Amino acid sequence: MTITIKLNRQCLDQLDLSPAIATIENILTTGTIAACEQEICFEIDYPRDPQDPRELSEVPEIRLWFVRLDARYPWLPFLLDWKAGELARYVAMLVPHQFHRTEGIQYNPEALEIFLMSKIFILADWLAEQKIPSISRLKSLSQMLGYDLDEALFELIADC
Repeated sequence: MTITIKLNRQCLDQLDLSPAIATIENILTTGTIAACEQEICFEIDYPRDPQDPRELSEVPEIRLWFVRLDARYPWLPFLLDWKAGELARYVAMLVPHQFHRTEGIQYNPEALEIFLMSKIFILADWLAEQKIPSISRLKSLSQMLGYDLDEALFELIADC
């Protein structure tokens, strides 16, 4: 069951998180967090000049909205629909990158590493609070972003 959060220019320009808050808070209050794992997609309606070559993740107003969303819900990657590309798009909103015609998106490697490790620590703690097993999920997240983290790291996190 895909959950779609619709964003328009007005909410993005005004940094209005209410469309996301309504959906996410409903998930939190109904106790359906585990059932909503990898279910959220964003539908972004942000009209631009047809000559504007930028991707949505290159539009500062959109990126700023996602930075604000991430500050409110730093564990949100757990709910994003990875298979639909939402994790990659979310990361692109938060991590400096460039687009290449032949190679696709190229994240700044140091920024991506810092982002990933931050998310690993945040999600490890949050998943533990939710009583949701985390190691395989955290490994999958790191692999989705091109990293194969050592098992010892996850054991160290679990022991903290």
